[in-house]
Parts: sequence; C-alpha cells; structure tokens
Amino acid sequence: MMPDTQLETFRREPPAPLAPRPLNLPAPFETTLANGLRVVFVENSRLPFVTYRLAFRTGDSHDPHDLPGLTDIVTGMLNEGTQTRTSRRIADDVARIGATLGAGASSDNTTVAASALSQFNGQILELMADITLRPSFPADELELTKQNALQNLIAQRGQPSFLANERLARVMYGEHPYSVVSATPESIAAMSRDDLVSFHRRRFIPNNAVLVVGGDIRRDDAMRRIEELFGAWEAGEVESAEFPAPPVRTHRTLHLVDRPGSAQSNIIIANAGITRTDPDYFPVLVMHTVLGANASSRIFMNLREDKGYTYGAYTSLDARRAAGSFRATAEVRTPVTGESLKEFFYELGRIREDLVTEKELLDAQTYLTGIFPIRLETLDGLIDQLIQIKMHDLPDDYLHIYRERVSAVTREEVLRVARQYVTPDRAAIVIVGDAGALADDIKSYAEEIEIYDSAGKRKENAPASL
Repeated sequence: MMPDTQLETFRREPPAPLAPRPLNLPAPFETTLANGLRVVFVENSRLPFVTYRLAFRTGDSHDPHDLPGLTDIVTGMLNEGTQTRTSRRIADDVARIGATLGAGASSDNTTVAASALSQFNGQILELMADITLRPSFPADELELTKQNALQNLIAQRGQPSFLANERLARVMYGEHPYSVVSATPESIAAMSRDDLVSFHRRRFIPNNAVLVVGGDIRRDDAMRRIEELFGAWEAGEVESAEFPAPPVRTHRTLHLVDRPGSAQSNIIIANAGITRTDPDYFPVLVMHTVLGANASSRIFMNLREDKGYTYGAYTSLDARRAAGSFRATAEVRTPVTGESLKEFFYELGRIREDLVTEKELLDAQTYLTGIFPIRLETLDGLIDQLIQIKMHDLPDDYLHIYRERVSAVTREEVLRVARQYVTPDRAAIVIVGDAGALADDIKSYAEEIEIYDSAGKRKENAPASL
C-alpha cells in the first residue's frame, strides 16, 4: 500500500540548519625579522605538504603613472632568470620536485607563491628566495614578455567583459589608479630593463611584506632557514600612496561600448561602494547576498529563472583597500537589453524600499556562514585568508568572528545599507553591445549617454535615435 504523501509534510520542508560548530583552526604564530619582514606560521601535519605566500602591500595601483602594467611585467618575469639561474633551470628545478612557483599582482597587493611536498621544503624555499631577491630580468626574456603582453592586450580587446570592466573603471574611479585595468601598447613598448630593476629595488622590500608559511613543517627549523635566506634582505623606504579620491556621482549616466553585430549585451550597473575595512562591510555583504550573490538571489531568480533573459545575473561587492564599488551584472541577448535594464532597476529599487523577509535574511546568513568554513578546509584556502587579514589590517581574530558578525546583521541594517550604497539614480550603466540595435531600448535610462569604440576611444557619431 502506497503511503499518503500528503501527510508526509517533512518531505516538503527542508531540515533546520545545524548549530554552528567551532572552527578547528591551527593557531598562527607570528614573528618579525630584524629587517621588518613579518613571518606567520601555521603548522598543520595532516598532509606532507608545505605552502609559502610572500605578500607585499603594493600592487597594480602603485605603477608609475606613465608605465601602467609595470607590476604585472615585473611579477611575470621573476621566474625568468636570476643571478645564478636561467629561466630554463628555474623551470627544471621546480618540475623536478613537483612543486609550484609563481607570482602575480592585484590592484593592492603583489604575491610570490610556492608550494611543494614537505620533503622538498628546503629546495622550494630557496628557489622562492632566489626569484624574489635576485631576479636578473634578462633582456631577451623581457622582449619576449613584452611581445606576449602586447598579444594579450589584443586578445583582451576581443572580450566584451574586459571592455565593460575597462570602461566602468574609468567612469567610477576617474584619476584614481583603480581606473587603470591594464597596460597599454605604449607603456609596454616604453618599459626597459632599468625600469624593472629600479621598480623591483624600491617595491620589493621586507618591511612592506608578510611571509605566511603553512603545512607540515617544524617552526624552529623553518625559522632558521628563513633567517638564512631572507635575513640579509635590506629594508627600504615604504612609499606612502596618496591617491586622488574617486569622483562623486550626482546623477545616472550610460556608457555604451559599440560592438557592431554583437549578438549579446554585457551590462554592468554600478554605484560607489566601500573599502574592505568599512564598518558596514558585513551588512553590505548580507545585503549583496540577498540581492544577487548566488543562484537563489533576487536578481538571478528574476532575470534568469522568471524572465529567461540570461544564463546568470549577479551582484558583486568589490571592496578594496582605498575604494570600492557595488555592481549588478549580466550578459543578455541583444533584443532583451532594455527589458533587462528594467528588471535590474526594479530589483535595485525594491531592495531599498522594504525590509527583506526573515527567510531571505536567514538564507543569506546560512549561506555565508556555511560556505566560510569550506574556504578554510584546504591549506591554501586558510593561507589566502591569512594574507587578506594581513594585507587589509583586519582583526587577528577575524576568522573566528566572521560567522558571528554575519549572524548579527539585522533586516533593518540590510535596508539601511541598501539605501546608502544602492543608489539607482546615481548609477553608472556600462553596456558593451551593438549601439545601432540598442539605441531605442536604452535611451530612456539616462539623460547623459557616451559611446566608445572597442579601442576605448570616444565616438562622436551616435546613432540617430540617441
């Protein structure tokens, strides 16, 4: 006899979330070398593996004004040769022990990263020190790196997402260095080996860096080796960064990057946001999660699940050291661009008007507090979080208070920060798409409309309907 499923209500109700479990994290140990290099140890012998992250508090935003992209060229060349090793030898030494070694930069930070089985700990740390302290920037490798960078720029300009982010950065940040998202052909051509050597000498200094060490490693042994390899590294002058303030937005504008014949439109709607250490960070994070952070958020459910305009529509919280932005984004079919803007602004207005429901708040908090421990499960994930704490001057107990701070956010706080940071009447709209096909659908969304080509140049001849 089949059961009466109407009586089995438990099958239609999700189970209540379990009570949060304490985070079982190894306690970091921190010390500082005489030259100012901070060293953080996280001992974890669960796996025979060791990871290093050496992070500097300077990044792409600290590039010389006339040489945008210099930080990326420098970091890209660190493992292309040192005073005692060629590029080929570095690659062979890393491959021989099955390790990883590389460097990269964001707008605020530069990181050299290395990892290996713990039995090769000594070798990978020595390699890491060599490329960090003694890069030679060989002339032939520099020329190849510059040619590759130029080809990469060409490829980027074929990507609508790059064009959208480039134009938005210009609009949102003005004269602030965050407005620059890549090198230019002119800056790449102008970079010399002397520029790289000088930049490296000034920026790669121990008293502006943190070395995080994690994994199956004895602290005393590691400290002795770090002293041997990094102790003679000379401290330098930490140059202060006084950036111009981003422009104050007073009205809505629309910036259209014309790609004739494009079958879709890339849409970004942005407001000025917050810095990473802003007291409103956690309320904004919860608000963002309700509005558009994932596939159950309001914007996704509206534009994808209900209207079918796109594969995905989201919001993003870009909180950096000196400034930030709050964005709503989607890639939609060209014919529904106008209707998509309508639904975006409906949701951006709705989050400002009424309290979110108790269920929406609880779902957002459950998602954030549930996914957070997952990010800390791996050694790399934990070390990445520790780097963020050190680079942004977050509290030392940040990992332990994160879930508490998320859970403490109220519906009233969500409404308050939505009204403060989600301001549709002062939004910057950036669309990459076919200007001729879009003109009639988008012209009502802003009185001020600018049109650009895919090279970033302003176009004066707008479609007649604009």
